[in-house]
Amino acid sequence: MDTDKLFTTVFETYYSRIFNYIAYRVSCHYTAEDLTSQVFEKTWSKLHSYSPEKAPFEVWLFAIARNVVNDYYRSRKRNRLFSLDAIRELVSSRQAPEEHMLEGERSGRLNLALDTLSAKERNIVALKFGADLKNKEIASLTGMTESNVGVILYRCMRKLKSEIGSVDQL
Repeated sequence: MDTDKLFTTVFETYYSRIFNYIAYRVSCHYTAEDLTSQVFEKTWSKLHSYSPEKAPFEVWLFAIARNVVNDYYRSRKRNRLFSLDAIRELVSSRQAPEEHMLEGERSGRLNLALDTLSAKERNIVALKFGADLKNKEIASLTGMTESNVGVILYRCMRKLKSEIGSVDQL
């Protein structure tokens, strides 16, 4: 299979999972889109160097995504600039104002609850629910045991439940 077709298949297969993973890690839709683009740009440039003997493709791809998000947070610490993306989301006219306000309130509550988690816990929650990875795949990606991933996810769900209440309250 030539590289263009392979990349197209990778993009179509993994785009939404990579985007969801990043959206769990960052709080801005536009930032998640930008970072997802960076992940696929790096994937395109590194695709020739992928070796199936080192790790399954999915693990390799999500390692790139994790590194892109970590780089983003590192650069934010250095450059505390005003975000135009946040303003763009506020003035977006895609939804009715009431819907937009409710959506923002729900999203805000979820982000506040996610902020109570440590960076490690938030990454694992993002890999599980954003990227839709199995515990075994998360363990392979993070270097933890599968049972440790399960325990951490269970504790995270308890923390989130105590912060939010039930899903119906969102």
